[in-house]
Amino acid sequence: MGIGSVIFAALLGVALAWCLGGMGPQEQACGGGDTMKMYILIRDSVPRGLAVVSAAHASLAAYLKFQDTAEVSEWLSSGPFRKVVCAVGDEEFEEAKGFADRVVLTESALGGQEVAIAFRPRQDWPAQFRRYRLY
Repeated sequence: MGIGSVIFAALLGVALAWCLGGMGPQEQACGGGDTMKMYILIRDSVPRGLAVVSAAHASLAAYLKFQDTAEVSEWLSSGPFRKVVCAVGDEEFEEAKGFADRVVLTESALGGQEVAIAFRPRQDWPAQFRRYRLY
């Protein structure tokens, strides 16, 4: 699969997850299910239009940062590129920056404010991720 196809599929996956409000009934609270997935956290103070763009950029940034890992290879080969997009408050956002294997994105239209965090896809997530609410 070429990089263009991967990028398109990643962006399409974020858009579908966004429109459907998550990945399915088993994941009504962020963190459910036993499948390989990428978490994307968006500050709840970010305007919706910028939040959608930030989620897409975060997905791509995380893919590019972690593309050579075994987890990303498994994520790509295991079917849909599952993503869970959650809205978090400022305190939760700062706390989440303490978790490993992440990329933080800023938004120039908001004066360089940190708006999103995307994490390397994995199957096992810290308990904190189950408490984040779906966007």
